[in-house]
Amino acid sequence: MNIVFIILAAIVLLGPLIAIHEFGHFWVARRMGVKVLVYSIGFGPTLIKWHGKDGVCYQLAAIPLGGYVRMADEREGEVAPEDIPYAFNRQSAWRRIAIVAAGPLINLLFAIILFWLLFLPASEQLNTRIGQIQPNSPAAQVGLQVGDKITAVDGDQTLTWENLNYALVERMGETGTIQITAERGQQLQTYSLPIQQFMRNSAQTPLEQLGFLPYQPNIKPVIGEVSPNEAAANQGLKAGDQIIQINQQPVSQWLQVTQMVRSHPEQVLVFQVLRDGKPLQLKVMPKSKKDAVGTEYGFLGASAKIENYKIPTEYTQTVQYSPLTALGMAVDKTWQLSVMTVKAMGKMISGLIGLDNLSGPITIAKVAGQSAEMGWQAFLSFMALMSVSLGILNLLPIPVLDGGHIVYYFIEALRGKPVSEQIQMIGLRIGIVLLGALMILALFNDFARLI
Repeated sequence: MNIVFIILAAIVLLGPLIAIHEFGHFWVARRMGVKVLVYSIGFGPTLIKWHGKDGVCYQLAAIPLGGYVRMADEREGEVAPEDIPYAFNRQSAWRRIAIVAAGPLINLLFAIILFWLLFLPASEQLNTRIGQIQPNSPAAQVGLQVGDKITAVDGDQTLTWENLNYALVERMGETGTIQITAERGQQLQTYSLPIQQFMRNSAQTPLEQLGFLPYQPNIKPVIGEVSPNEAAANQGLKAGDQIIQINQQPVSQWLQVTQMVRSHPEQVLVFQVLRDGKPLQLKVMPKSKKDAVGTEYGFLGASAKIENYKIPTEYTQTVQYSPLTALGMAVDKTWQLSVMTVKAMGKMISGLIGLDNLSGPITIAKVAGQSAEMGWQAFLSFMALMSVSLGILNLLPIPVLDGGHIVYYFIEALRGKPVSEQIQMIGLRIGIVLLGALMILALFNDFARLI
């Protein structure tokens, strides 16, 4: 994945989200009779601009990390006498709240639309029946078994693995137990899986940390293809090699090879292989790579020999929703992600989640590129997630952000007079410092993931 593709994917991802956010402010301001002067996508030097018949200057700017809608406002510049009744500052507090809130709210509405589009097509997917239990894991300790079908997490129904993962991520950073309800032989039973600072510092997924995984086809540990100039090719592995052992641990399926390699970046592994029926020992060191969020993993550059296989019917399900049901699920998912985002921010502040989870534009661009490579559905899903994040972030009661302005106008509506200029300036300085610190931390995390 080259840098040009990453940049283009990031622009295609962020451009519509920014445009829609600013359109929310623009559309409601116009409906409220406020005179709009400039509608800008991006900051900094102007690349393209034109004046519409409505008198608004529309423009694209060089830095695509935000945008703005400039309205007639006596606090920001001179306003022509005939435009004074249409100035933003002359509107009631409730009207100003509506204009400011429209940007974040339209981002949440856009997320609902995207999720609705993703829920509409019928899909064949794995159901939530456990395909593998990791030895000595929390799942193994409480007695969960292969074939158990998980129906709920902490009492919330989980119809898909995606639902299940979201429910588990909500417990990130916590200590205690996670309640897993599973169906076995048409009988439901609830298991209490112990957690300790769940996923706080672990590179494992929620499922890996708890020790149960979806069904995986039993692919034989035979190398089908070796990429040139990668670790496998450079250290002697060849297509057709059958892997028997890694570090004296027997290997019976390709999944075991993948797990060993990914968990041992830049560490020597001793491979026992069969080549043309003859045993051979090779020392192989997986190359260290980092994914889009900075998690380090081992990479060999070898893929399995894929044969025709069929997933057992008991592990599959066909998912098909009516348009109305899909809309309800889209609303529910957007709400769930919104709540999860707020909780995650609270856990960062309280220390339950490390600040290294904060991501900036570089990580967002890399994830955008990866999701674009995976197909339109993955890309739209990530766009919807980012739209939720953008909406919730802007609703935070921090001066400079939309949420901070809403707080000021709400206080004004209750008191009957605006918050003093002095208090607003102090809040503005605090907001700039907070946002600046967050941006520096996010960029630091981004660069740390690149190293």
